[in-house]
Amino acid sequence: MASVAELKSAIDAAIQQVGEAQAAVHAAGEKLTEAQQSLAAALEGSGHEAVAAARASLLQAQTELDECLTATLAAVEQAQSYVATLG
Repeated sequence: MASVAELKSAIDAAIQQVGEAQAAVHAAGEKLTEAQQSLAAALEGSGHEAVAAARASLLQAQTELDECLTATLAAVEQAQSYVATLG
């Protein structure tokens, strides 16, 4: 069985990995925002069904990235809470 110090170290490493993943998700969100703006500018005034579907898909992707960040924040908080109980 791992020592408390080893367990804390492993959890800290996992939290760092989550932080790196959060940064990547945040960057992806920024790129999606740019794509949404480019699409909107390029297709301004178009009422075509495919354009509306593309916009809706990008908005859904942005929402899911936001949900991902929220979930990872909760995971980090829970992991840190557990580490605090280890003493």
